[in-house]
Amino acid sequence: MMTVLIDVLIYLGAALMAWNVFRYVRFARKVSARSNWEQEARILRLPIVLLVLFLCGYLAVGLFGHPDLVVAGILFGGSGFVFVMMVLIQRIADRIAEHEHMEAEIEAARRASEAKSCFLSNMSHDLRTPLNAIIGYTTLANREGVTLPETRNYLTKIETAGRQLLDTINDVLEMSRIENGRLELEPQRLCLERILTEAADMVAPQMENRHIRFVRQWEPQETWVMCDRSQLSRALMNILSNACKFTPEGGTVTLSMQQTEMQADTVSCDFMVRDTGIGMSPEFAGRLFTPFERERTSTISKTQGTGLGMAITKGFVDKMGGTIEVDTRQGEGTTIIMRLQFPLAATEEQSADQSKKDAFSDFTGMHLLLAEDNPVNQEIAKMLLAEEGFLVDCVDDGQAAVDAIRLAEPGTYDAVLMDIQMPVMDGYAAARAIRAMEDPMRAGIPIIAMTANAFLEDQKAAYDAGMQGHIPKPLEVDYMLDTLRQVLL
Repeated sequence: MMTVLIDVLIYLGAALMAWNVFRYVRFARKVSARSNWEQEARILRLPIVLLVLFLCGYLAVGLFGHPDLVVAGILFGGSGFVFVMMVLIQRIADRIAEHEHMEAEIEAARRASEAKSCFLSNMSHDLRTPLNAIIGYTTLANREGVTLPETRNYLTKIETAGRQLLDTINDVLEMSRIENGRLELEPQRLCLERILTEAADMVAPQMENRHIRFVRQWEPQETWVMCDRSQLSRALMNILSNACKFTPEGGTVTLSMQQTEMQADTVSCDFMVRDTGIGMSPEFAGRLFTPFERERTSTISKTQGTGLGMAITKGFVDKMGGTIEVDTRQGEGTTIIMRLQFPLAATEEQSADQSKKDAFSDFTGMHLLLAEDNPVNQEIAKMLLAEEGFLVDCVDDGQAAVDAIRLAEPGTYDAVLMDIQMPVMDGYAAARAIRAMEDPMRAGIPIIAMTANAFLEDQKAAYDAGMQGHIPKPLEVDYMLDTLRQVLL
């Protein structure tokens, strides 16, 4: 009986020690995987040898020796002690890992708080600057005795500040979409040379005002591709605007494009902007595409901007699967190369029908129903439309728009301009209700969204609700009229 008990203790102890060896090896590997526990991992390799020797001793005694009860009890007790120590070591390691995880979360929260404070500080500055101009020039224009030329000058500056404010808001929203992975491209057929010409024409007056020599270099051939027009134009304008801002009077800015590879269905192009401006430090060049980054020098700190333009440009280039390179030297200038690949598009000119739409401009006598809950927005839209010859009736919510279409004689209204966020019934629901009417003339009336919901997904939501067009706020008169031409012709 005693022999059986001794053998049981020996083999149970051996099995327990083998389990300890297995658990310890797994534990040591887990510690080794932690990049900040290298020293601990080296120390924890030593007990593995001792545990293996302990296990070999068990097996030797069990197979070849004849231990008595005392030796068997000591060996079994040793296994139990090692097991308890292993549990304690594992608990301590888990606690340390949990503590490090908490410290990492605290550090991440601290950095997020600093980033938020930096964002709010930048936004406060970049919003207050144009707001100060708007409020200041409005105050000046309201003074007694202000002449008409002075008033027009103030209004021009108010408009400029308002557009700067809108650009800032658009940049922040666009950057948010890029960081959240929600940037979507809307490819359309366009001519690369025409896009370059448009961008150059827009920035040329700024160059001229600053007495900067502006050079255009590209082959006079038309290459038609599929690309998001607004995003490509915005990327070019961001780079050109920076070149203009940071190039002193008498300097030179060069815009060029070169086709680097032509395949059966794609073309690769390099867009390059080179300036002879102040350049950037190597440290800042590495952060050029970081949101809200602006180099702090006596020259640059006087230059307006959100620090988002190049980050937005990088987001577009990444979405296109291209690359953007920066070569800069302080005091010598900067060269930025944007490399993109485009699917080729058909090269035929626009159809005669589209040309007819573009030429159409007589809206005299056309009758519109405007659904808008904000009285100021109603007044602005009604006055702008009236100048183009439209007759405009206004309602305050979506349900009122549905009722007006239902009660009016078919053909009374040529189209409905529909705000989206309204009380009682929103614009999407109102559009669906109109489309569901039994009378085909009422159900088929053109409906155009006129809303501050200006993202691509908002446009898709408007089309899904049965609308035929989308006009974003603040209203751009030319864009509004172009949209009305396309829908009403």
